[in-house]
Amino acid sequence: MKKIKFQKRDIIRYSIIIVLLALLGAALYWANYDKPGYYRDSDSGMEYETARVLEVLEDSTTVDEENEGVRQGSMVLTVELLTGRYKGDVIETTNYFSTYYNVYVTEGDTVIVRVDQTESDYSVSVYNHNRTALLIGFCVLFLLALTVIGGKQGVKAVLGLLFTLVCVFFLLVPLVLKGFPAIPTTVGIIAVTTIISFLLLGGLQPKIIAAVSATIIGVVFAAILASVVGYLTNITGYQMEEAESLVLIASSSSLKISGLFICSVLIASVGAVMDIAMSISSAVEELHANNPSMSVKALFASGMNIGRDAMGTMANTLILAFAGSSFNMVIMVYSYGVTFKQLINTDWVAIELIRSIAGSLGIVATVPAAALLASWIVWKMEKQPAKAAKKNKK
Repeated sequence: MKKIKFQKRDIIRYSIIIVLLALLGAALYWANYDKPGYYRDSDSGMEYETARVLEVLEDSTTVDEENEGVRQGSMVLTVELLTGRYKGDVIETTNYFSTYYNVYVTEGDTVIVRVDQTESDYSVSVYNHNRTALLIGFCVLFLLALTVIGGKQGVKAVLGLLFTLVCVFFLLVPLVLKGFPAIPTTVGIIAVTTIISFLLLGGLQPKIIAAVSATIIGVVFAAILASVVGYLTNITGYQMEEAESLVLIASSSSLKISGLFICSVLIASVGAVMDIAMSISSAVEELHANNPSMSVKALFASGMNIGRDAMGTMANTLILAFAGSSFNMVIMVYSYGVTFKQLINTDWVAIELIRSIAGSLGIVATVPAAALLASWIVWKMEKQPAKAAKKNKK
C-alpha cells in the first residue's frame, strides 16, 4: 500500500485550516450558547406542530368571484397531531377563512397547526400549509444544480455559500443581539466570508487577492456613504417596517437598532460587489497570461473597460432587486395618486433610495478598485516567478 507523503507546505496549510475551524467553532458556541430555547415542557403557551387532516366534517366555504376566487367561510376538520407532546391525539377544529387567510385543505393533507396550551387543556387551530418538504427540496435543487453544472467549482461555491449563511445567521445575528456595534460587526463578518468564499473558489492567487481587496473597499464605501446620507436625512433603523417589533426585542436584550438599516444595505449589496470584483480581476489575470508584456497601465485600462460594461447591468440588477421587493408598495403609491413632495419625503421611499443608491455606488467604487488592484497585483506577483525562471536559465 502506497504511503501518503505530506510536504511541509501541506502540513502548514492543514494546520491553519484546523486552527481556523476551531476558532470558528468556538466563536459560534460563544455567540449561541445563551440563545433562547424552545421548550415543550411548559404548562402554557403556543407551539407549532405538524398535523394530518383525517376528515372534513363540514365545508361551508364559498368562492368570492369578485375577489379573484378567494374563499370565504369556514371548514370543520378532524386532525391528527403528528409531532409534539400531543402526538397521536385526534381533535376537531374549525378552520376560518378571510381575504387574507386562505388555507383550504382536503382529507389526507398535512398542515401546520398552532397548539394553544393552558394549564388544564389545549386547543388546535390551522396555521398554514405544510411547505417544509417543498421548500427544502427547492433549496436542494439549487445546490444540486450548482454542483452538477459547476463541478468542482460548484461544490466550492456551495461550501462558500453555506459558510456565509452560517456566519450571518449564527454569528452576526447573535452578536448584534448581544450589543455588538452593528455596522463594524457586519463589515467584519462580510470581510471574513468574502475571503473564505474567494479562497475556496480559487485558492491564494493574485486575482483572488485583488478581488477580496476590491470587495472590501466597495462594501466599506457603500457603508460610509449610506451612513452619511442616512444621518443627513435622519434615517435610522427606527423608520423600518419592523421597528416596533425590534424595539420590543431591544427592551429585553442589548440590541442597538440604529445601525441595522446600514447592515441591511451591506448584506444586500455584497453579492453584486463580489461578482463584479471577481469578474474584473479574473479578466485582468487572463489578459496578462495571454500577453505578459502588457504594462500595469494597459491592464488597468482594459480592466476599466470590462468594468464599465459590467457596471451598468450590476447596478441595474441591484436597484431592480430592491424595487422588486417593494413592488406591492409601488402599486399602492401609484394607485393613490401620491404627490411627488409627499412621496419623496416618506420614510419608505428614503430607505429604499438609500439602499439602492448606496449599494450601486458600492459597485461603481469597486470597478476602479478592482481594475487597479488586479492590474498591479497580477503584474507584480506574476512578474517575479518569470524573473526567477529567466535568472535560473542563465
